[in-house]
Amino acid sequence: MAIDIKKLLQSVVAHGASDLHLVARSEPQIRIDGALRAVNLPILTGEDIEEMTYSLLTEKQKKAFEEHMELDFAIMLPGIGRFRANYYRTLGDIAAAFRIIPTEIPSLDDLNAPAVYKELIKREKGLILVTGPTGSGKSTTLSALLNEINETEHKHIITVEDPVEFIHQNKKSVFSHRETGQDTKSFASALKYAMRQDPDVILIGEMRDKETIEAALTAAETGHLVFGTLHTNSAPGTINRIIDVFGGDEQAQIRTMISTSLVAVISQMLLPKIGGGRVAVPEIMVTNHAIANLIREDKIHQIYSQMQLGQGATGMQTQTQVLLKLLNGRIITKEHALKYSNKPDELKKNINFR
Repeated sequence: MAIDIKKLLQSVVAHGASDLHLVARSEPQIRIDGALRAVNLPILTGEDIEEMTYSLLTEKQKKAFEEHMELDFAIMLPGIGRFRANYYRTLGDIAAAFRIIPTEIPSLDDLNAPAVYKELIKREKGLILVTGPTGSGKSTTLSALLNEINETEHKHIITVEDPVEFIHQNKKSVFSHRETGQDTKSFASALKYAMRQDPDVILIGEMRDKETIEAALTAAETGHLVFGTLHTNSAPGTINRIIDVFGGDEQAQIRTMISTSLVAVISQMLLPKIGGGRVAVPEIMVTNHAIANLIREDKIHQIYSQMQLGQGATGMQTQTQVLLKLLNGRIITKEHALKYSNKPDELKKNINFR
């Protein structure tokens, strides 16, 4: 007999989990502090999961899933919470992943975010990228950045997402939340028409393709503050990923556009804390004159050394520096620091030096 999906999701929220996974031939699995744990429930069949998950869909969504065999959507369950869901198929059976979206928008202070974040959101124009792997807290950081604008500035903020995750209540700012597939055909299409919607700030849920990236750079150049995400692990890696989307004959022009419009790259991940919970580890690059020149001259590999210089004035920090600080504070273990580090040799050398 299938489990009541709403009661299961309510239990997931009560346990403080971030995700729920339903896959045939397994018990339901929840993710707590980054680790998957089986729920003490019977092993599910494909039929069980179909009965559970179809109960949340509209007829239109059912038709879309059956046609494409993939479905992304967000759903609000009164008294339980808001969720981002993905339905897919595995070995012919339906499977589902649910991500819990907090209904309370966190503030930058709630997240203990670096002080430079409050300076970055005061920019009138430019591109701010928050990057990292899936589950690294990108959406939460972006929602806190937009919340800070909402609390302090009178702006029109357009978000384009697939699906819409955090829903902001209008405070000083006005939000236009747009969902691809429901409110607009695509990210690129939404960005094209956003210019006629008088935005001050634009959030792009994911910069997936050349057309979207090009539109984001243009919007950032023409007097808008643009936020976007990429699945990259460092500032140099992010810049290279953007450039590589374009053909060789276009790359010089794109490097110039990035050098003038890129405000900052925040590359973050979440690490398990000693005693439970997780802590954000943000590497921060803020574009200054030296970094802009390196981008323009195709010397991306030299950006990391620039990030290590003059940090007091810019608010920049490398991942290694953040990991060492967390180790000093006994917030994370040495094993986790080395496991998650982008530069384990550099980190090891600094740990041994201490």
